[in-house]
Amino acid sequence: MDWNREIREFKTYLRLEKGLADNSIQAYLRDVDHLASFMTERGIEPEKVKLDDLQQLLKQLNDLGIAPTSQRRMIAGWRMFFKHLVVEDALKDSPAEMLDLPIRPQHLPDVLTDEDITKIQATFDLSLPDQYRNNVIIEVLYGCGLRVSELVNLKMSNLYADEQMLQVIGKGNKERWVPINPRALDLIDTYIHNVRVHYDIKPGEEKFIFINRLGRHLSRNYVFMFLQQAAQNAGINKHVSPHSLRHSFATELVENGADLRAVQEMLGHESISTTEIYTHITRDALRNTIASYHPHYKKT
Repeated sequence: MDWNREIREFKTYLRLEKGLADNSIQAYLRDVDHLASFMTERGIEPEKVKLDDLQQLLKQLNDLGIAPTSQRRMIAGWRMFFKHLVVEDALKDSPAEMLDLPIRPQHLPDVLTDEDITKIQATFDLSLPDQYRNNVIIEVLYGCGLRVSELVNLKMSNLYADEQMLQVIGKGNKERWVPINPRALDLIDTYIHNVRVHYDIKPGEEKFIFINRLGRHLSRNYVFMFLQQAAQNAGINKHVSPHSLRHSFATELVENGADLRAVQEMLGHESISTTEIYTHITRDALRNTIASYHPHYKKT
């Protein structure tokens, strides 16, 4: 078996059978390229890879200081690659199946309160087209829990105002439906009919909801930059990013008793274990409340 040929066939498998987006495919291929380089240097062909070989590769990644989260992602890529070989009857068993995952670091993201969101939105001058649009973007990110990539790619056809729903295309081109609140809908409607109409929109860009002053849809980096600047202007001393708004959306829901499966569906998480981080946030909030107000917690 030849690594280059197997990687080409793996790419076809990801695109045609798994239906993954180009970004996801490229991520998987980078992980498998790293695997192939390591094994090729040692003269190990794809069908000869053993669990011990993969463990040696992980040791190398540790020595290079690769973060556990990155290692976990890479292992997922290797597992997908070897699973493909098993499906194709090129291998009987996957050597990556029994590979231990590095421990996921336990850290809680900065969560913005509703008051924080209000302060950030208050920094915008709504008489300026770009700032009005940015105010709408914060409302949608916080009110719907979207990823920033999902937001900048929202199209006019994804907006179902009568049903108060957004059709969102997430990771791996997976479609989901997310409720959108009336406040956000009103802001989007005003933006589309009173602000966006004054932009000189380039051909092919008119399908996107959020447009920049050059008539093109926004980049992810632009959303990061304006949000961080707005948070700084509002005096918010937290690490603020578009993902902070997604975390805050989920945290508000879970802390107020929303069903975890419903939150998983709205966030587009493939596994419920990803969504369960918000139960940990809730437990910490409860613990902090007791520690602050129960007299026995104050005794030393």
